[in-house]
Amino acid sequence: MDKLMEFLPFLLPLAIAEFVLLGYTLYHILTHKHYKRGNRTLWLVVAIIGMEFIGPLLYFLLGKEE
Repeated sequence: MDKLMEFLPFLLPLAIAEFVLLGYTLYHILTHKHYKRGNRTLWLVVAIIGMEFIGPLLYFLLGKEE
């Protein structure tokens, strides 16, 4: 338990950033109709299942249409 408390100052901002990125990604997916690849359902699944930065990053790199 002491080890966890040592890393908490580093893990907490990372967890907050992760949820902020996920929230922005979901907002963007739900408010846009066109994607470079795939459809809204695909990107919602990718963003939610790949929640730990990977899903949102994949969406912004591969799915977001300019």
